[in-house]
Amino acid sequence: MNSPSLPSFGEAFPVWLRIGLLSFGGPAAQIALMHRELVQERRWVGEARYLHALNFCMLLPGPEATQLATYLGWLMHGVKGGVVAGALFVLPGALILLALSLIYAVLGEVLVFEALLRVARRALHGLLPWVVAAAAFVPLFFFDVPFPAVVLGAALIGWAAPGAFVPSAHKGEATDAPAALDALLIADPGRVAALTAGARRAGLLALVLWLWPVALLSAEGGLYGDIAWFFSKMAVVTFGGAYAVLAYVAQEAVEHHRWLSPSEMLGGRGLAETTPGPLILVLEFVGFLAGWRYGGLLGGVAAAALTVWVTFVPCFAWIFLGAPFVERLHGHAKLSGALAGVTAAVVGVIANLALRFGLRVCFPGPDGPRPALTGMRWDALALSIVAALALFHSRLGVVPTLGTTAVAGLVVSLAL
Repeated sequence: MNSPSLPSFGEAFPVWLRIGLLSFGGPAAQIALMHRELVQERRWVGEARYLHALNFCMLLPGPEATQLATYLGWLMHGVKGGVVAGALFVLPGALILLALSLIYAVLGEVLVFEALLRVARRALHGLLPWVVAAAAFVPLFFFDVPFPAVVLGAALIGWAAPGAFVPSAHKGEATDAPAALDALLIADPGRVAALTAGARRAGLLALVLWLWPVALLSAEGGLYGDIAWFFSKMAVVTFGGAYAVLAYVAQEAVEHHRWLSPSEMLGGRGLAETTPGPLILVLEFVGFLAGWRYGGLLGGVAAAALTVWVTFVPCFAWIFLGAPFVERLHGHAKLSGALAGVTAAVVGVIANLALRFGLRVCFPGPDGPRPALTGMRWDALALSIVAALALFHSRLGVVPTLGTTAVAGLVVSLAL
């Protein structure tokens, strides 16, 4: 079997745009979508390299799916590839959410289990990875143990016993022709080194573009200074994805800054969950309402743009500064074991997110560490079953499934 050729930048651009437009369902579903598009269907990236990149991104603060797109885009086409892949992952959802935020301000107030199964099938081979996945799920869901502590524990186990994890990451690739990116890196072993200098310059520039406006606005004070400082803090502490910090953001934005009401915060999260892009885009909604009340439409747009800027620009810095180092250590047994241990823990993390998300859809109620199992929404449960059948039984894919459930949801809402 011949290896597929690496696409040109022009050929990759519409694929990254497609991923950005279809990235519904939170980080787990977005990771599964990228895997299907890049690993399974087009074979641009190999299984082991995809998991290696994902493991690294899970260790970083910020939205891991955005960072994963940036990492893979950089490996394929250098800095411009990383910038475009990361930006196209965020911008469609940011623009849609901005429009919805305006409508919300003026007028008032699917499943990720597929991703869980996809990642589990590829990451969990052997007893110890399954034990680590379970050991990650239990403390996260039942005891609210901090995400970094769970990931660090999994990494230490993988470092100590790499043989129990590393073979699973490469399983199935030995007899197949390598994916396009892997074949290119084999043929050109100096490629990562050649890309490193540009990545470092881009990473340092991203740090400047992030910190410079934050310093200027914070020195001036006022609403925009508060927004820049607050959401910059979120950019460096959001380990574990958006769900890990939404409660803290809600508390600070609602109770301390009084930028919006509790019901508006829940409405913003609902908008972010039903639009493409990272779930952390809910911060854009918070920033927009704060700016809207301070300076009308222009104030809202400016505050939303500032929020998106200080939230996502650091992602490019982390990837461009860290990815060259991580990529050079791709074959290091101990490091690969540690990162594969993180992948096993990620299965538990996704299971935690999937269960929490599913329960919140079917049992809507007051926000808290876990949903209250009262007030079952039977219509939501029925639509979830429809989506599950479409994905797993009929294998319709993301777009047909979204269309099917959207039509079914509209029919149900009109009938009730």
